[in-house]
Amino acid sequence: MEDIKGSNFTLRHWRETDAVTLQRLADNPKIAANLYDRFPSPYSLADAEFFIGLHLGKTPAISLVIDIDGELAGTIGINFREDVFAKSPLFGYWLGEPYWGRGIMSEAAILAKDYAFTNFDIICLQAGVFSYNPASMRVLEKAGFVKQGILKAGVYKLGQVIDEHIYMAYPPK
Repeated sequence: MEDIKGSNFTLRHWRETDAVTLQRLADNPKIAANLYDRFPSPYSLADAEFFIGLHLGKTPAISLVIDIDGELAGTIGINFREDVFAKSPLFGYWLGEPYWGRGIMSEAAILAKDYAFTNFDIICLQAGVFSYNPASMRVLEKAGFVKQGILKAGVYKLGQVIDEHIYMAYPPK
């Protein structure tokens, strides 16, 4: 995969040297609060090395680094599922807190969505957002995802029952 250039960032493959920065940025409870519990919190260097090892050299890549000025700032990608969901992967992302509020993720989501539809045999992308994360809902809407519905009281996170907002994107016609 060639790097994908955004206006002030690049989407690229993972490198072993990303581990220290990944650990530093990912070890943030504000990030973990918006992701599935499989995302470790606290996030150790061993967690970072393990995750990167899963993605090194994968072509086409299902997980991309959001790189700003030569350094990892976050990640975006898809998670393939099984059975009847095999062609409708989950779309997910996070950005390190120092980079929040700059419009980076909205543009990255557009580029990653286009990359996914170009490189994989999929029928749609699905993203779930916890009800207390309206910023992520805006990211998806700016990227062309459409809210399909709300799963009321469908998630247990951080000791509370919350709603999950389901968004979908489809390939261009």
